[in-house]
Amino acid sequence: MFPAQALAEEMLSRGWRVKLSTDERGARYAGAFPEAVVREVVASATFARGGLAGKLAAPLRILSGVLAARRAMRADRPACVIGFGGYPAIPAMTAAWALRLPRLIHEANGVPGRVNRLFATRVNRVACGIWPTALPEGAEAVHTGNPVRAAVRARAATPLPGMDGRLSLLVIGGSQGASLFSKAVPEAVALLPAPLRARLDVAQQVRGEDGGVLARYRELGVAAETAPFFEDVPERLARAHLVISRSGASSVADISAIGRPSVLVPFAAAMDDHQGANARGLVGAGAAVALSESALTPEALAGHIAAILTSPEKAAAMADAARAEGRPDAHLRLAGLVEALSEGRAAAPSEGNAP
Repeated sequence: MFPAQALAEEMLSRGWRVKLSTDERGARYAGAFPEAVVREVVASATFARGGLAGKLAAPLRILSGVLAARRAMRADRPACVIGFGGYPAIPAMTAAWALRLPRLIHEANGVPGRVNRLFATRVNRVACGIWPTALPEGAEAVHTGNPVRAAVRARAATPLPGMDGRLSLLVIGGSQGASLFSKAVPEAVALLPAPLRARLDVAQQVRGEDGGVLARYRELGVAAETAPFFEDVPERLARAHLVISRSGASSVADISAIGRPSVLVPFAAAMDDHQGANARGLVGAGAAVALSESALTPEALAGHIAAILTSPEKAAAMADAARAEGRPDAHLRLAGLVEALSEGRAAAPSEGNAP
């Protein structure tokens, strides 16, 4: 929802009316959208869950949502329709295809999900958050980047803090990384040279059941703060000298927009290894080190932490490289693409067969 919210905010600032079309599940995650955004809840479904009954009912739910979205678009014809992936986008994107409206999709990851693969050749443009993105043949791609929150944009290109005193290590695992990092990171810190360990300030996201992480840091004499979720991640990124993170699309966008060295650990179970694809740009630019889950040993991680935090020149070069990969203006690029499509300043879409 972050890219959709960022685009909605920008389009409202340009005087547009904005409507969010999603299903009941998607609507639950739209609380941060501006009040001016009209919510339209339509039925949708996935074939991936719900057992046999759910799979049998899915086509009817999707059809119901498509018909509802089509009626709404006929009554209030959009100048442009943009999908952000996932099954909640199916009804609106199918209705937009049927009505031949200007349309595009935004793909946040380096490998698109099933829904965006389905629509990639049935829209005017595919706006890519990661470059390159592995798209079906015939898709018209544009690299816009992944829109980031206003709090991240406010700290874009913040200089790397000086490294003569305290050193800040930020660990943001999220629900798919916290337990793995809870085991590996403290033990990696334990292997660091004592003088380096004494200068560390660690902030680490942990799950509720991983309460022993803070105790382990105290045992090591390391200043640390742990929490299941940090509300002020952009501020913490700006203070950090090194970030250890999964390589989800939003995390990569935030890290590169602010410009920080990172150790990225792609989520091994991510569909089509899209987190591995997300990490490649930063790794190839020399801004990050990627470690697979199988390679995430305390010894390997300690080596990377020490190599970066004991070399201000290396850390600064990585920060500069990350910043060069960042697209803090992605929301402007995406909004410009919406306006271009709505005004007919883009090629006609491939009509193909109905998805």
